[in-house]
Amino acid sequence: MGKIDDPQINHIVATLKALEFGSVVITVHDGEITQIDTTEKKRFSLTKNQQTKK
Repeated sequence: MGKIDDPQINHIVATLKALEFGSVVITVHDGEITQIDTTEKKRFSLTKNQQTKK
């Protein structure tokens, strides 16, 4: 396992703190973090004017 640098840890922690809904994917090659992908989902509640089709 390679060394994990503080900037990598700080970036992962900051991303997790800012994320309400979504995912964080950490890509590792040869025991080293090479990429961090974030997918954020936005949730919107339906308004009373919208009705579902029956």
